[in-house]
Formats: sequence, structure tokens, C-alpha cells
Amino acid sequence: MDRLTNTVRPYAWGSETAIPELLGTEPTGEPQAELWMGAHPGAPSRIDRGAGLVSLADVIGADPDAELGAAAVARFGPRLPFLLKVLAAAAPLSLQVHPDLVQAESGYRAEEETGVPIDAPHRNYKDANHKPELICALTLFEGLCGFRTPAQAAELLEGLGVDGLLPYVDALRAKPEGDALREVLTAVLSAPREAIAATVDEAVRAAEKLATSSSPFARDYATYAALAHHYPGDPGVIAAMLLNVLRLQPGEAVYLGAGVPHAYLDGVGVEILANSDNVLRCGLTPKHVDVPELLRVVRFEPGEPDVLRADAVGAYETPIDDFRLYRYDLDDSARTIEVNGPQVLLCTDGSAEITVADGSHLSLHRGESAFVGAEERTVHASGSGTLFRATVRT
Repeated sequence: MDRLTNTVRPYAWGSETAIPELLGTEPTGEPQAELWMGAHPGAPSRIDRGAGLVSLADVIGADPDAELGAAAVARFGPRLPFLLKVLAAAAPLSLQVHPDLVQAESGYRAEEETGVPIDAPHRNYKDANHKPELICALTLFEGLCGFRTPAQAAELLEGLGVDGLLPYVDALRAKPEGDALREVLTAVLSAPREAIAATVDEAVRAAEKLATSSSPFARDYATYAALAHHYPGDPGVIAAMLLNVLRLQPGEAVYLGAGVPHAYLDGVGVEILANSDNVLRCGLTPKHVDVPELLRVVRFEPGEPDVLRADAVGAYETPIDDFRLYRYDLDDSARTIEVNGPQVLLCTDGSAEITVADGSHLSLHRGESAFVGAEERTVHASGSGTLFRATVRT
């Protein structure tokens, strides 16, 4: 069992205060977007086993069976299969989707064979892994997740009263749901930037006016208008209007599988994801948007996002094996955790007392985290606070 020393990623969309408040440190005046816990090569956590701080990735690489467990190594290979984060958004992230495992493997192989440099700005696939993820709100959390039904999207767009949107309204009403969504998203993202910018601006002005109206979409119009101020003229603003607005209360979560378009807009959450960097962007970004490849990956399936709550044992149930996230509200009574793979523990409120089978003990306070190797068969957690546990299903 090892206390983790973690890296904060300073992306431009990050909050200047949320992560410093969690960690009990002074703000730097710069955005602090993500706190990473795990063994991702981009910013692995560090641990001290008596010879100073060393990379958790190196420790795992030296003896993966001991640290991860033989079952996890057989299933996922000799690396930690997940990354745990605290994500603090003060501005919208890019509208994006992630590939499934087959798409990632084929896309990565194709770019390797054609010699696209791994750090090229137009490179789509950084690795051959999928990137499912789950976000659990620590504060009120707002995002975009999955397609609205075409009928609802048509009503929302028509309500703006913008002539330039009427072809999209007609298309959404004229075809089967999947075909309609594909046609409209393709048209929006393929339109010349100069040609669609005026329509975007007019739509945003209308949304600002309707945000205080009696429209059933008033609150959503306010959300779209707010995100548009960060990306004026971006066709991704219209693409975003095809998506559900997601609002999570603390403790609620949403799972994002392959092909689901989404964007995080505002709030603080604990995020867990498969150990991958594969992102295909749809808009709300100055970065590369590969429309043909994006359309190959997006799943044009409408429906409201499924909001998850922790079950009786604290788990947020997901359909993949790469990670499991648990949330425990400790109340001074011990909770026993059976260990069958690698564990990352994160305290987000109060404190947690962690004890393993040999009697070793670690106190975690707000913002602190630990790695527990697979050789530890049992973990006891007590205290008064909130403890998140990240692991795998083997």
C-alpha cells in the first residue's frame, strides 16, 4: 500500500480554484484542470518505497503480477488498465467521441502503416485501446451526452426562428432517426466555416433571448448560448444542439461508451477511464476534426443518458471490465474490501483510515490517494468522509 504523489494537468478549460481547494493548496492563478492518479505514461503517479519517489508505472512494469494480479495481467496486459482523475471544468471541453476496441485497433494500425507521426496534430489514434469512461459528480455538474431524438432536436432548432437552420429541421423530420441524425451532423460539420458562422451567430443570439422565456427548452438554450461564447462561430455549437444537456447532482454519474458524442461543460467530478488517449473531436475546439473518421465512429442512436447512482455495495455498474468505480460514505464503522486486482483509493471529503491484512496503516485526508497492490487480499476502510475506490473486474 503506497501513498500517491500526483500530477495536476493545467489545461485551459480548467478551474483555477477547485483542485487547489481539494488539495488544500494555494491557487497559482493558472487553470488546474485534472488531477491524475494511476500509471498513465503521460503523467504517472509516484510512490516512495524507501529510495525516494519513483514512477508507479515503473514499479508495475518491474513486477506486474505482484502489483496488478495474474488475472488482471492475463486480461489487460502488464499495465494498469485504468486512469482515475479529478476533473474540474470551468469552461467547455471539446465535443468528442471515443472508438470501440476494434475501431481503435484498426485506426491505430492504419496510421502506423501510413507513417503518421504519433504527435502529429492530425493523428486520430494515439494507441490501440478503447476509451470508455465514467464521470461521477462531486459538485453540480453539467455536460452534453448522447443524441436527442430527431423530433426533439427539430423542435429545439425550429424554436430559434433562424432560417439557416430550417434545412436541418426538415431533414430531422423526414428520415428514420439514425439516418436523420447522421445527415444533419454531417451537413453541419462539413459546411464551410465562413458559410455556417453567420447561422451559428444568429442561433446564439436567439438562444440568449429564449433562455429567459417560457419555452420548454429555455434552460437548454441558456446552456448552448453560454458554451457558444467560448467558441464563437464554431459549427460545433449547432452540433451540440443535437445532444442532450446532462445535469448531475453530487453522487450521480454517467457512463460514456464508444461512439457516444459528449462534452463536459462545468463542474467538478471524479472520472475513471480506460488507459487510452484516443479522442475524435466533433467541434468546440481549435484542434483537428476528421469528419469522415468521426462519422465512422459515432453511434447515431438517440436517447436520454442513463444517470447512475451507487448500488448497495457502493458500485457504479458499467458494462466493461477495464474499470469499476465505488463510492463509500464512511461513518466511523469499518468497511471491508476484498481485493482481487489493483486498487486506487481517493478521499474527496473528510478522512479515511486504510488498513491492510499485515496491519499496515495509512491515513488519507481530503485530496489524498493511495495505490493498493493485488497482493493485499483485504483492505479495511473507516473514518468519516467520502472514499472512492477504482479497480478492475477480472
